[in-house]
Amino acid sequence: MTVVDQLFVNAKVFNVYLKEFQSINIAVKDGQVYWLTTSEPEAKEIINLKGKYVVPGLVDAHMHIESSMTTPTAFGAQAAQFGTTTIVADDHEIANVAGLSGLEEYMAQPSSIDVFYAIPSSVPSTTPEMETTGGIIDEAATAELLKNPRVICLGEAMNFQGLVSEPDSLIRKLVALCREERPTMPLEGHCPKYSGEDLARFIGSGITSDHTHQTPEGMIEKISNGMFIEIQAKSLTPEVIQTVIDHQLYEHVCFVTDDVMPDDFLNGHLNKLVEQAISYGLSPEMATYMATYTPARRMGLWDRGAIAPGRVADLIVLDDPKTFKIESVYKNGKLVRNSKPEEVHFSESLSHSIDAKMLTEDDLVVKVPKESGKVTANVIQIEPKSTFTECVPTELEVKDHVVQWQKAGLALLMVQERYGHHEPLQFAFVKGAINKLGAVGTTWAHDHHNLMVMGTDLTDMVKAQNQLVEQQGAIW
Repeated sequence: MTVVDQLFVNAKVFNVYLKEFQSINIAVKDGQVYWLTTSEPEAKEIINLKGKYVVPGLVDAHMHIESSMTTPTAFGAQAAQFGTTTIVADDHEIANVAGLSGLEEYMAQPSSIDVFYAIPSSVPSTTPEMETTGGIIDEAATAELLKNPRVICLGEAMNFQGLVSEPDSLIRKLVALCREERPTMPLEGHCPKYSGEDLARFIGSGITSDHTHQTPEGMIEKISNGMFIEIQAKSLTPEVIQTVIDHQLYEHVCFVTDDVMPDDFLNGHLNKLVEQAISYGLSPEMATYMATYTPARRMGLWDRGAIAPGRVADLIVLDDPKTFKIESVYKNGKLVRNSKPEEVHFSESLSHSIDAKMLTEDDLVVKVPKESGKVTANVIQIEPKSTFTECVPTELEVKDHVVQWQKAGLALLMVQERYGHHEPLQFAFVKGAINKLGAVGTTWAHDHHNLMVMGTDLTDMVKAQNQLVEQQGAIW
């Protein structure tokens, strides 16, 4: 009989194919599950789990490493603690800043978990005429990325008009190239609020998933039309989970993290969505299924998402699947230990990418040709408790050619091109963002990542802008 490397005994193992826990031993050899057996083959190491439960490592099918303000190396070390052992990263933020060369440098960083990648399909997210980025992922860059076996899908396509109304658009060319080179590769989408004919045209373009905000009605319509749904935290509601249960949608829906900010990442990752879904009435078996087997199958990752022969031995040990509290994690059959990841160094072009002048208050004064009276401005109004915005035409007072936006209780938003092209500053007015004196600023700004400052006080806005340039990027 074959001598295996690790033998996990006295375990209750989740079988994704039967969707039930079984009392069985797991034999692991060369980092893969070798055998599920009630016998005890000879092993170099025996791990007695003392009746605990074992589920596959979690698979995150849509996420952005950059949202956690970290590198693939540091991200993997942290995510593994929470049972996430495989991710599919759409690193379009790095691509927007540094193009193909920057993306490839980022992808080359090592990680303790398995990191697969999506081709960033929206770099820039609109067009070069509408926004300035540090790079463009065009047909040539896409063709180069398709040569990489770790690239397994087309990242979220969000240019609706380009997909359905513009035959010569870049996104259509990228879809056609992917279909030609990788006919079975998943094409991921971003389509909030589309329904009816618009939804049909979007799906008809070849895009077959959506990870944006979901409602029970919208989710049913999308799935009925052949779309795969990826539920992130903002869509994880009791109503959505009940819809999954009522319509038995387990094969068509999975959980994803999309964006996890650093402070949240300290406390959990995909496991938190599984916990929440269980608290909303989803059975532990199906919650696990939707975070392991379903996403792995969507992404064509046949060798994970299950505990079975030939599958990667990524295992999560639970005290109780009803709470999904993690006792330990095994990656490739070996215990994951909490250790500090190796320090990673990036090239000068990535670590020093801000090429913009420091501003003064005079630069931020919004002037119009009219000397006095009123002007109508399109104000960005932020909807409470969502990421949606609305354009609201608003009359604003003008004095000595200067728009008196503070009197209307608005904030000023300034965007400064950061890539050395020295384009003119762009301004907007925002309602519902800041209700006190002050300013916020960032160079982490979806998706162009130009330098942005918003505030109600020009002095504070200048301080923020100057600090961002001096530090070569930050959130201020």
